[in-house]
Amino acid sequence: MRPSVLVVDDEKLLLHSLDRALSREGYRVVTAVRGDEALAAFREHGPDVILLDVKLPDINGLQVLERIREADGNVPVIVMTAFSGIKGAVEAIKLGAHDYIAKPFDIEEMKFVLARCLASRKAIEEVDKIRSKRKECYSYDNIVTAHPEIRKMIDLSRRLAANARSTVLIMGESGTGKELFANAIHYNGPRSDNPIVTVNCAALSEGLLESELFGHEKGAFTGAIKEKQGMFELADRGTLFLDEIGEITPKTQVKLLRFLEEKKIRRVGGTRKIEVDVRIIAATNKDLSRAVEEGMFREDLYYRLNVISFVIPPLRERKSDIPLLVARFVEDFNRALNKNVRGCDEEALAILSDYPWPGNIRELRNIIERAILLCEGSWIQTTDIPLEPVASRGKSDMTKIASLDPFPLDKVVKSYTEGVLFRFQGNRSRAAEALKITRQRLRRILKSQVD
Repeated sequence: MRPSVLVVDDEKLLLHSLDRALSREGYRVVTAVRGDEALAAFREHGPDVILLDVKLPDINGLQVLERIREADGNVPVIVMTAFSGIKGAVEAIKLGAHDYIAKPFDIEEMKFVLARCLASRKAIEEVDKIRSKRKECYSYDNIVTAHPEIRKMIDLSRRLAANARSTVLIMGESGTGKELFANAIHYNGPRSDNPIVTVNCAALSEGLLESELFGHEKGAFTGAIKEKQGMFELADRGTLFLDEIGEITPKTQVKLLRFLEEKKIRRVGGTRKIEVDVRIIAATNKDLSRAVEEGMFREDLYYRLNVISFVIPPLRERKSDIPLLVARFVEDFNRALNKNVRGCDEEALAILSDYPWPGNIRELRNIIERAILLCEGSWIQTTDIPLEPVASRGKSDMTKIASLDPFPLDKVVKSYTEGVLFRFQGNRSRAAEALKITRQRLRRILKSQVD
């Protein structure tokens, strides 16, 4: 559909010229010579953009602008004013005008200003659509559960979402949905129109993590050729989600604690303190209280983070949710993959319900995606699922172990650990996480000498 323009000016010759020129450019043009006519046309036609003269015969153009803004805060208004009225144009900008153009103007200049204005509006509308989709995606209605503990967490996080300042600590195994809850808290609260910035603390080295979080000044270190804003600054007025918070080093822990106390940060290599309005949501699959006891995590930081916390139970402890999650994932992947699978047959669902799910919901989702791809009929069957029943798997595993020659325990531990590290392509943080040990213990095992 062609974009519509409401042109408001009491100079009939100019009005006629703009009407003719803009119509040739493909605009649908509506005109008005008075303020009351402009407001009536605005209500009737809902134009995409408004060209508004400051001086009108009945009411001031700025009064018209104020009334338009009260009715619609998004429609762009371009103020037209004489050179002597530039002060009024500045006032119009303060009142919410998108732009202004000084009379007399060239018609080509007007076309350019209009095109730029409409492009800006389109970009804003696209951003609003993305935000709307994200809010819909992270609605609490989309958290699939029948488990009473998860229901309690949803109720708690709803209250947390309304309170835009409280720090939140979310604990639970990998794949249980910690990031889902973090996003739900952000997108269902007053910070939702501002960004949520996610940082995986385990994926970055100490120096890089510090620079990514707090930014750096030009020349702060080799390669710092210009100043850089950190994640704290990018998340200003929004939320910073610190995933795997248990992996941050003592130096970064100190800087994070300082922010939580002062609400200010200092870039790497900088001396100036920068105030930022950021809500912290942290997540971990570690027992932070135990890490505090072992001296691996600062006690004062732990209590600062643990203002409000909850632990998401693993999927093996909420088996009643498996059929619900399977149904949701089948629906999602049918739509994404253009399939028409009705669900799992009885035997397949029994296998899924018996499996212990070490990878939790993330693993279940991946299994269902694969099953939908492989399924050739209306129902997912056992042949579509790359899992064995737990009982038969346990029996076959014990048979294999019994057939092996005995080895010293430390050699078995080291060999197994090296195999896990190989599986994660040398990523020690992920290997330690899978083994549920600290990186320090992983390093000791790998360095150990066995006969």
